[in-house]
Amino acid sequence: MAPSFRSFRACARLGFCLALYCMIATAAGAESSPQVWLNPGFLSAHADRSQHHREDNIGFGAEVVLAPDHGFFAGNFINSDGLRSYYGMYQWRPLHRQLYGLNVSGGLVAGAIDGYPNYHGGGWFFGALPMLFFEGERFGANFAIVPAANPDHRLAVIQLKLRVQ
Repeated sequence: MAPSFRSFRACARLGFCLALYCMIATAAGAESSPQVWLNPGFLSAHADRSQHHREDNIGFGAEVVLAPDHGFFAGNFINSDGLRSYYGMYQWRPLHRQLYGLNVSGGLVAGAIDGYPNYHGGGWFFGALPMLFFEGERFGANFAIVPAANPDHRLAVIQLKLRVQ
C-alpha cells in the first residue's frame, strides 16, 4: 500500500472521529465546550530492556474530552518496532480528583491500533488498557501501564499534551 494512501486513510479516520464528536456533542446539548488537546506522540519504557525497542514514539495525536467521563483520541506514532502506527480510542474516565491544582482522572481506554508486524500481520487489532489523565489549565499528561500476558512485553507510557481549546 502506498504511503500517500495510508496517510489519506489516517486523515479520514481522524476526520471521522472529529465528525462523530460534533454529532455527539450536538445531540447531548453539551453545556460547556469540549477540551481539545494535541500531543507529539509519547515516551515508553519496556520491561525487557534487552530487546532494544524504540522508546521515543514520536507522532501526532488529538484528544477531545466531551465530558468529564468521556473522550476520544486518535493519531499516529512511530511504534516500538520503528514502524508507523495509527490509533483511534474511546476514553472512559469515571474516577476524578483534584491534586495540587491538577485535574486527575482515571479509567480505561479502548480502541483500535495497527502497525505491529508481529501482531495481526501489522493490521488493525482491538486493545484496552487502564490510563491516568493529569490535566492543568494548558498542559497535561496521560500515563498508562500496558498489560501483557508475557511479563517481558509489559511497558509504561507517558504522553505529554497541550490544550488548544
